[in-house]
Amino acid sequence: MNIAGNLLIGQSVRRGTNGVSYAIDAASGERLEPGFGGATLEDVDAACALAWAAFDIFRETTLEARADFLETIAANILAAGDALIERCVAESGLPRARIEGERARTVGQLRMFAGVVRAGDFLEARIDPAQPERKPAPRVDLRLRHIGLGPIAVFGASNFPLAFSVAGGDTASALAAGCPVIVKAHAAHPGTSELVGMAVQKAVKDCEMPEGTFSLLFGSGREIGQGLVRDPRIKAVGFTGSRHAGTELMAVAAARPEPVPVYAEMSSINPVLLFPHALEQRGEAIAQAFVQSLTLGAGQFCTNPGLILAVEDPALDRFVAAASEALRRAPAATMLTPGIHRAFETAVSKFAEHPQVQTVARAQPATGANKGQGALFVTSAAAFREQTELQEEIFGAASLIVRCPDLHTMRELIESLEGQLTAALQIDEADYAAARSFLPSLERRVGRVLVNGFGTGVEVAHAMVHGGPYPSTADGRSTSVGSLAIRRFLRPVSYQDMPEALLPESLKTGNPWRINRLVDGKIALAQRA
Repeated sequence: MNIAGNLLIGQSVRRGTNGVSYAIDAASGERLEPGFGGATLEDVDAACALAWAAFDIFRETTLEARADFLETIAANILAAGDALIERCVAESGLPRARIEGERARTVGQLRMFAGVVRAGDFLEARIDPAQPERKPAPRVDLRLRHIGLGPIAVFGASNFPLAFSVAGGDTASALAAGCPVIVKAHAAHPGTSELVGMAVQKAVKDCEMPEGTFSLLFGSGREIGQGLVRDPRIKAVGFTGSRHAGTELMAVAAARPEPVPVYAEMSSINPVLLFPHALEQRGEAIAQAFVQSLTLGAGQFCTNPGLILAVEDPALDRFVAAASEALRRAPAATMLTPGIHRAFETAVSKFAEHPQVQTVARAQPATGANKGQGALFVTSAAAFREQTELQEEIFGAASLIVRCPDLHTMRELIESLEGQLTAALQIDEADYAAARSFLPSLERRVGRVLVNGFGTGVEVAHAMVHGGPYPSTADGRSTSVGSLAIRRFLRPVSYQDMPEALLPESLKTGNPWRINRLVDGKIALAQRA
């Protein structure tokens, strides 16, 4: 597969006519060929028309056929080989090992959702059989399943050019739900996007799925993305990016004659709570692990530890000294785009110039284009409480340590925080009682609470939540990682007294799909061959 800079609309390959944009080599700042033709609103209309025509067919594909389709996408991505890895490294500035790991995660997500589809539990099939003899009134026959919402608009993310982009978690979960997908590629990695897009397009053809099951659009600026969200045939949106861009899309979706949900993962500083006994016993080791997490991937993770809360104590002084020393040894790292690098440097300068913030360490000076120099700051609990700008996310390797007079103040600061993706507790057994008192506050503020670790590293698993209260996500009831991500793109439909011949396969009395169902309020396990 060769990169040509084309739009993929259904099974067609066409040159966009709305301007030309180029990828940038993140490490050198040089332009990468070829140029990518931008989509027009007419292209958006064509993709949406195909997706709408495909929806009623695609959502009724058999579970086995849909699972095979997801696995074929995974195989095609692997078949793209080194060409995909090398282009992704160039466009993102991320090391090869990271991109290879992200490819494995992308393939793993697709295969996980194939398993979810085969099992059929996501349909949540329910049957309440008729009770014609019931007194004082008969009960009707009721059956329920979940169906896909409709075509989904997915926006590629800057920081995960594979796992949160063209065939990433949003796309995989939407396709698993039976929803066609139209992807708006991220401008930072168009070549990577086209290669993955061709892998999906080929799977649509090879698995004989309807043509409009997948499309891929390119385009800079807001016109194409917002035009896609405005289209009445789009029934939900998956987005990972900045709060500004996410809230803009939410406003567009809410202003439609038929508002639709936007599942946006946006902003989080992911507090880390250092409890006294853990800090006393192993503060220096925690500091080393913290800096490793902080600087991983140039700090460009949505779960990056951007805030440390701890009680003022000599043990905290030792932690700050150890973390500062570790950060000073860390090299500056290439960031994803020149724009992200500029935003990082601006935010770091703002903190460094703040009268109530002390800069305690910087990483090694930058020696090349787009390299972010990590930063560690310290402030007081009073300043953090009063200066709300100190709670703003810095996207990159920067973190703020807040010195608290006591645990009560730490808990008050947790209560003052906006919604977060994660919170990490560094605790020893002697801290358990104190930690327990924090849990209600943390459960109300975050989507994932972890112990003796850091939020970076999101396991793709059935029990994972990658979401949280606003503004970490637009809808704190959802997750964008793990098998529960499929629920974002489903809705329930109930069938009353429907003749057997008209029932969907998942609700027929004989259970031809052999899925688990809830029958008269009791789980009826499938008898599988």
